[in-house]
Amino acid sequence: MDVANTCPPWDEGLLDTGDGHRIRFEQSGNPQGIPALSLHGGPGSGAGARLRTFFDPAHYRIVLFDQRGCGGSKPLGHTEHNTLAHLVADIETLRRHLGIARWLVCGGSWGACLALSYASAHRGACLALLLRSVFLGTREEIDWFFHGARRVRPAAWEAFVAPAPADRRSDLLAYYAEAVNDPDPTSALAAAQRWRCWDTALSQPEAEVPEPPPAGSPAAAALIARYRVQAHYLRHDCFIPHGGLLANTGQLAELPVALVCGSIDRVCLPQVTDQVHAALPGSRMCEVPGVGHDPFAPAMLMALRAATAVFAAKGDFCDWGVAAKAASRTAAPER
Repeated sequence: MDVANTCPPWDEGLLDTGDGHRIRFEQSGNPQGIPALSLHGGPGSGAGARLRTFFDPAHYRIVLFDQRGCGGSKPLGHTEHNTLAHLVADIETLRRHLGIARWLVCGGSWGACLALSYASAHRGACLALLLRSVFLGTREEIDWFFHGARRVRPAAWEAFVAPAPADRRSDLLAYYAEAVNDPDPTSALAAAQRWRCWDTALSQPEAEVPEPPPAGSPAAAALIARYRVQAHYLRHDCFIPHGGLLANTGQLAELPVALVCGSIDRVCLPQVTDQVHAALPGSRMCEVPGVGHDPFAPAMLMALRAATAVFAAKGDFCDWGVAAKAASRTAAPER
C-alpha cells in the first residue's frame, strides 16, 4: 500500500513562529487515530510525502512539518533564528496548535537527533519514540561523513573532494559551507550538487547519480537551501548542548523506545544506534541485515511498519526487534 498516494493531507498550513519563520505542516490519516509526528532528516531535507508510509492511516493521525528553512517553510534556506533549540520549540508549538495531548515521535538520521532532543525537553508530551539510524551530532560522526567514509566509497569521495584546493581538503565541511553559500547561484548549485552526489553514494550506492536541476529553477533553489541549512547545523555541531544528547537519557526512563538501523548504513553507523540502545534501558532494537541508510528500502520499511503496527495494537513495542537484532548480528557484513 502506497500511503503517500492513498492518504493525502486533510489539513495543511503555515505556523508563524514570531521570529521571521513560518513552518509548513500537514495532517493525514485518521483524525481520531493515534497522533504521530514523523520528523525529516538532513538537516535541511524537508518532509516528503513518503514519511507518511511508516504508518497505517486507519490507525494514525500523521503529522509532518518542514523544519525552519526547509521544504515549504518560509523563508527557504534561512539560517537566522535556526538552531536545535528553535526546532524543539517549534515542535512543541505545533503540538499545542494542533490540540494534541501526547504523540508518538518518530525520526530518522537527523530526525532521530531532533526527536531525542525534543523528548528530553518535553517527556510528558511523548507517548513513545521510534528512531531510525540515529545521528547524535558528534564531531566524530561529522568527520566520518566528510573524511572517514572515503574508505568505503573512494571513487565517489575523490569526485567530492576534487574541486577543493589542496590546502582546504583537511576540512571539507568548512570548504563546502563556503561553497554552498557562494553568492553566485551557479557556483552554489554546483557545490550543492556535488554534496548531494556524495550523500547518495553513501546512502544509496546502487542508485543512479542524480541529475542537477536546471539553474534558476525552484528545484535548484531547494537543493541549495538544503545544503546551506545542513552546513549551518554541522558547522555549529548541531547546536547540541555540552555533554551531548545522551547526557539526559535518565529523563526518558520508562518511555517506550524502538530503534531501527541498517547493518550496512554508511551515513549513520550502526554502532551509534547501539550506543543509544545501551543508554536507554528497556529500549527495543532491530538491526536490519543488508540495508543501508535508505528508510524506504523494502526491509527497512517493513521493520518500521511492524514497529508502528505493534505500537498501535499494544501501546508499547513489547518484544519487537529483539529476535531480529540477534539474528542480524551473525549475518551483518563487516563495517
